[in-house]
Amino acid sequence: MPNYLPPFTLSNKTLSLVAQISESIGRLTVQQEQEKLLRLRKVNRMRTVQGSLAIEGSTLTQQQITAILDGKRIIAPPKEVQEAHNAISTYETIPQWQPTNSEHLLAAHLLMMKGLVEDAGMYRQEGVGVMSGEQVVHMAPQADRVPKLMTDLLEWLETSDVHPLVASCVFHYEFEFIHPFSDGNGRMGRLWQTLILSKWHEVFINIPVESMVYQHQDDYYLAIRKSTQQTDSAPFIEFMLQMIFDAITEVKTSKNEGLNAGLSEGLKLSDVDKVILALIEQDRYVTNAQLAEKSGKSQSTIERRIKVLKDAGFITRIGAKKTGYWQVNSPHLISNNR
Repeated sequence: MPNYLPPFTLSNKTLSLVAQISESIGRLTVQQEQEKLLRLRKVNRMRTVQGSLAIEGSTLTQQQITAILDGKRIIAPPKEVQEAHNAISTYETIPQWQPTNSEHLLAAHLLMMKGLVEDAGMYRQEGVGVMSGEQVVHMAPQADRVPKLMTDLLEWLETSDVHPLVASCVFHYEFEFIHPFSDGNGRMGRLWQTLILSKWHEVFINIPVESMVYQHQDDYYLAIRKSTQQTDSAPFIEFMLQMIFDAITEVKTSKNEGLNAGLSEGLKLSDVDKVILALIEQDRYVTNAQLAEKSGKSQSTIERRIKVLKDAGFITRIGAKKTGYWQVNSPHLISNNR
């Protein structure tokens, strides 16, 4: 019996999502084994790295991350370039680690934060708080408690018979609550959840859950806060399972729509992307709701594709969210993708 049992409850929604994800990931695994989707894996690695770093404030676009993956130089803040190189190296090393090994966790942090913090690869020695603006929203446990708390959490992960989908979410939340490092806790928590999931199904190494979390960043932090307030990680479990399911669904859809070709030359546009860009060219003040209505797609799909097109540099938002308008930046790329 482990020394610590994280408090969490399983809702009907959680159980339903576990079943849906299990079914979807099984089909996706067979599909990837049959088709050897090398380009898909590259695109999703780019999206994983870009999404996880963007949550932490990085301004690097998907095209810039792709260039770094291709060994090209980019013009960007040196710190952000270092963060990207570190994250790429860390995710590439995932297959070598065991999620319950504390030495592997510290080695991963050393790789992720190399050249960024002095205590990379070590648990923090000082108190830390999680800020929202100027307000402290969470005071992490005292530094001298961190080694024991992490030992207990890793022991629970090793001995728990909870489904890996749920266990990975519980670990992620508890990790963020402990905040074991002076910096890099967010990206390490997301990395370690991916590692846990990859030991259940290897295909998770190539599913950009981090990118989906970035698209719902406010909800991510809200789920953490709700779980802390309730002393029950159920809200966070539900949120992350939904992100995992959505990421799997998007990977399958992206593969079918051919969104992953032409990385170095620009994002390959799907039919939905082409419709969105055409509608924006007709009316630069068009809203997401209008785009959804005119394209026959859901508003959530439109919001996801707008985010991808924006990150890829095809469109730019000019002015405020409500009163501003869209500008199409690369009509030559659009025509080349037709």
